[in-house]
Amino acid sequence: MKRIAILGSTGSIGRQCLKVVDSLPGRFEVVALAAGSNVELVAEQIARHRPKLVSVGTEAAARDLCARIENDRATEPIEILFGPEGIERVATHPDAETVLSAAVGVVGLPATYKAIQQGKHIALANKEVLVAAGEVVMAAVAKHNVDLLPVDSEHNAIHQCLRAGESREVERLVLTASGGPFRTTPAAELAHVTPKQALAHPNWKMGQRITIDSATLMNKGFEVFEAKWLFGMAIDKIQVVIHPQSTIHSMVEFVDGSILAQLGPTDMRMPIQYALTYPERVSSNGCALDWATLRKLDFEEVPAGKFPCLALAQSALRQGGPMPCALNAADEIAVAAFLEGRLSFPGIAVVIERVLEQMARAPMQTIDDVIAADAEARRLARLAVDGKK
Repeated sequence: MKRIAILGSTGSIGRQCLKVVDSLPGRFEVVALAAGSNVELVAEQIARHRPKLVSVGTEAAARDLCARIENDRATEPIEILFGPEGIERVATHPDAETVLSAAVGVVGLPATYKAIQQGKHIALANKEVLVAAGEVVMAAVAKHNVDLLPVDSEHNAIHQCLRAGESREVERLVLTASGGPFRTTPAAELAHVTPKQALAHPNWKMGQRITIDSATLMNKGFEVFEAKWLFGMAIDKIQVVIHPQSTIHSMVEFVDGSILAQLGPTDMRMPIQYALTYPERVSSNGCALDWATLRKLDFEEVPAGKFPCLALAQSALRQGGPMPCALNAADEIAVAAFLEGRLSFPGIAVVIERVLEQMARAPMQTIDDVIAADAEARRLARLAVDGKK
């Protein structure tokens, strides 16, 4: 039985991870959970999975959670914590062998880094870990000899395809993008799109930020970062193509011209299960591709100039230093402003570009350097959203 801790248990990935656990009885023990403010849901998760340690976002949420579970006579004593210290304690719980890192934002970065330092294997669903701190994190992965398995469907697909060959045999990696809700929308009309329209992803049901990032294609930019760090590929060997059906999750082209593609349904339980059970493959948890509905597979180039966030991400990756971290932080602030109606859809890219122009160059050697760069980029992004210099 594999013992796991989950960072972000009440989020979309965390909930689906627990569904995978339920579908494979006897394979996993959930020893620790970290959540945000959804106390009602985490109380339900405690009742079902009986973890030893739970952390929530705030002290008030911790008091509320304690009150909810104190009358449950069937519950063994559970340690309830909150805040950054709590999430770090979850990630480094001595009984946990594998940590699912699915907390939204950089809040999960220090805890995931500590888990790596303690030799925990990581199932990574938090893009910020590698986008903001890829160099630092991957150095720790190598030093402590841990597995870092991607949960993102695209990188999970690449990981599976790469099992068929040696790294020296790889010509390029091909990341597929659905194109989001505005794939066929003329660029001139994007200034008038609403948050409701941007949140209507055609294929995937995800959290708000990642859905908006899919609409701007920033999500693909982040995935280029992840592919570089996870698989050691140069940026010019990582290609993004639009594939509206989202049936092929990614492809690997080898030097002899052969291309391997991983296909599957648009269901995140499949890559989560792969990451948790690796190196084994176990029987399906109910996910299956419906071949009867598969009529065609379309591919398109990313339209030049229509999705500037992708180009901004590629530029930040080439520049290195604090730029990847700044890109992520500025995007988070800009997306929040768009969802609140304070910024237009094209304004997201404008804010990010302004932050990257103003960000001071500095080496990123430690997690503290990353956190400092993140804070500065957020400050600059808030000023940009407000229209200040």
